[in-house]
Amino acid sequence: MPHKVLFACVHNAGRSQMAAAFFRQLADPARAEAVSAGTEPAPRIHPVVVTAMREVGIDLSHEKPRLLTEELQQEIQHLVTMGCGERCPLVPAQEREDWALPDPAGESLERVRALRDQIRGRVAHLVESRGWQRHS
Repeated sequence: MPHKVLFACVHNAGRSQMAAAFFRQLADPARAEAVSAGTEPAPRIHPVVVTAMREVGIDLSHEKPRLLTEELQQEIQHLVTMGCGERCPLVPAQEREDWALPDPAGESLERVRALRDQIRGRVAHLVESRGWQRHS
């Protein structure tokens, strides 16, 4: 059974969506899979995030922010919170880490691109450090 990683933030409209998308691209789904959710989901993903991700070949335009439910929490082995401080969800997980990253809401495309690239690097490091990468 694959290891399940949750990328969580408050609105699930930016950082956690980008992280989960990169994780799905980089990780072998037989070894690990990712979901993203938030405690107070926004109505949609930030348009600037959709644009920035489209630039690297990932289409988030059909993704929807999702509520972090108790049922979802019970499936998680690894929690990554996305710099939401005290508003981050409290999820029982075997492993936890917080990535102190700024919220992309209201930011310029240039700043969101920089954030996107930082998230991609962190996800790649997580996947590689755990041996979850895809093998060609």
